[in-house]
Amino acid sequence: MIRFEHPAMLWGMMLIPILVFVFWRISRWKRNALHAFGDERLVRRTAPDVAFSRPGWKFSLFLVAVASLIIGLANPQVGTATVEGKQKSADLMILLDVSNSMMAGDLPPSRLEHAKRAISQLIDQLRNDRIGIIIFAGEAYIQLPITSDYSAAKLFLNKISTDMVPTQGTAIGSAIDLAMKTFLQVEGTSKAMIVMTDGENHEDDAVAAAKQAHQEGVVVHVVGLGSPEGAPVPHVERGTPTGFIQDENGQTVVSKLNESLCREIAAASSGVYIRASAAGSGLDIVMNQIDKMEKKTVDTRLFKSYEDRFQILIGISLLLVVAEFFISNRKSRRLESIKLFEAKER
Repeated sequence: MIRFEHPAMLWGMMLIPILVFVFWRISRWKRNALHAFGDERLVRRTAPDVAFSRPGWKFSLFLVAVASLIIGLANPQVGTATVEGKQKSADLMILLDVSNSMMAGDLPPSRLEHAKRAISQLIDQLRNDRIGIIIFAGEAYIQLPITSDYSAAKLFLNKISTDMVPTQGTAIGSAIDLAMKTFLQVEGTSKAMIVMTDGENHEDDAVAAAKQAHQEGVVVHVVGLGSPEGAPVPHVERGTPTGFIQDENGQTVVSKLNESLCREIAAASSGVYIRASAAGSGLDIVMNQIDKMEKKTVDTRLFKSYEDRFQILIGISLLLVVAEFFISNRKSRRLESIKLFEAKER
């Protein structure tokens, strides 16, 4: 497989047809000037040492040199080397609340968007650890299985919205149970969860689920999203807010952070609880705790590393430039004297 490290440099290939056009115009001007001077055959006889075809050959070499230089600057890379290595890593599962209350604006622009930005920054800091994402409201779903493909993780993260889970609620316990089932399918690493929720309207016994996870060696950390004072929950249609959700009595629904539940979940599994704020999500504190875990070594791991090939093309370019420089526009008398196919007189 071939890829380019700097594909934008390939736009420089647009220079090739421009150079060809300029050379054609100059050659045409020279030929017209030669015709104006006199008969072309007579002019060629009066200048027997001039090699009229050499400029074309020299320009061809120069053109290939420019093309090689441009491709070399784009740095073609070949994925031919397969490397076997060992490294320590942990499996990290993010449990993200996507209930309607996560659209409240006490964490601008919303609790959900604030959490997504924090997770994106977390992914940028990961090196060897693997990550997965579970979304939940009234039910829990796997958004991204455990993976070390951070680009895919960010792609799936960007698509998360409150419309993805039709059943409303906050089934934190179901999300923890689903994460444990996912962990059972992945062996050989230390495991941890980060629950990001406002903790409101919980549907099941999340504390019992956290205790069970802890008994199986998984720590559950919790990041609380929102404020104890709360904020109105906007009503969103096709991505556009159209007012605020109201209850049966016509009163605006105010969503408040259930901080006591969040603390209980974290305490049940010896995890940490952090309340997110506009200044930060607190995920850096959680990751410090995860980094202190005794990470297990993955015995074998195969990955492809790309090898640079720009050196070859840059070398070809320099070689052609040197060759073009030493090619003279005048004929070589020594070569002209060699006549291989001329019969010798006796």
